[in-house]
Amino acid sequence: MHRRAFLTTTAAAATVATLKGAAAATVPPLGETGVPVRPGEPLPLGPLPGGRYPDPHVESLVKPKGAFGASGFPGFAGTMAVERIATGFRWAEGPVYFPAGRYVLFSDIPNNRIMRLLEDDNHLSVFRQPSMNSNGNTIDREGRLITCEHGGRRVTRTELNGSITIIADKYNGKKLNSPNDAAVASDGSIWFTDPIYGIGGNYEGVKADPDQEKHNVYRVDPKSGDIKVVVDDFVEPNGITFSPDEKKLYVIDTGFTDGPNNPSHIRVFDVDIESGKVSNGKVFAEMPKPSITDGMRADTAGNIWCSMGWGDPNDDGVRCYTPAGELLGKIHIPETVANLCFGGTFRNRLYICGSTSLYAVYTSAQGAMKP
Repeated sequence: MHRRAFLTTTAAAATVATLKGAAAATVPPLGETGVPVRPGEPLPLGPLPGGRYPDPHVESLVKPKGAFGASGFPGFAGTMAVERIATGFRWAEGPVYFPAGRYVLFSDIPNNRIMRLLEDDNHLSVFRQPSMNSNGNTIDREGRLITCEHGGRRVTRTELNGSITIIADKYNGKKLNSPNDAAVASDGSIWFTDPIYGIGGNYEGVKADPDQEKHNVYRVDPKSGDIKVVVDDFVEPNGITFSPDEKKLYVIDTGFTDGPNNPSHIRVFDVDIESGKVSNGKVFAEMPKPSITDGMRADTAGNIWCSMGWGDPNDDGVRCYTPAGELLGKIHIPETVANLCFGGTFRNRLYICGSTSLYAVYTSAQGAMKP
């Protein structure tokens, strides 16, 4: 056979084989790529209206220790006000701060992208698109991004060279439902929640039937990579964080979204991070229905800061609870809030994902999450 004819025939056969293989391996799209918000009159940036010092958006619910402002509540830092620092998103979620680059990453779930905001000049850009409809993000002790993906139904790690490692996408041979939020312990273990929100439709993920019967909280072993269930009795496990000493594990249950008799609260457990065992679970704080909390972080004093929204607009914002579950104060935001994180040089700047916008406020607290 003539060499050129042979190559042509071989190439054609290879193409057919490739097409057949591709047809047999058809996969869903990389998450639902949303349509960007059309240019219009953007929400104003800068301090929120009425933000004279002391800012009335910061409300203390305890008796002030002094006469200057709401000093009984660590949300108050003196000459500060709540600011809107970026806007134009469809549903902002999962903020995480990277101290080495002084920037915040956060998810814009329906628009299938992770955004990046530089702290020094407020420059906003797209960090990753498509993001597999990323939701919760956090950072490990090596400074690597850990991401929960609705579209991929998986937890991933972005390596320092930019490559992506799949940390978890199956349990007992079946796909995860839709990982939502994650926390990394000091031993490198990754703990994450797996409700079904990301497969409920084609807006924040790809509609699918759940493969896991229960909506679990999982732990990924830092050495073997094995995945095991640590709690299996949540209706819809959501936000997750540790106490500063890692002796307590806090997990939000937003089951109220599935029915009026379901919980809207934060649970707390005693935890042994090395063995992955949790015990003595109890309700830490009840949320005022129909509002729910979605994400949370701890500060160095052990206080728990959590989001608030979907109910009374007067409750939209952030709440802060003592380690004993006493409500210390509120930060009022003019939108439903999904999640938050501490950042800044001293981890005293609270970044708040509020629906279409990213907000920030300086506090007198310091975030406990490391690095």
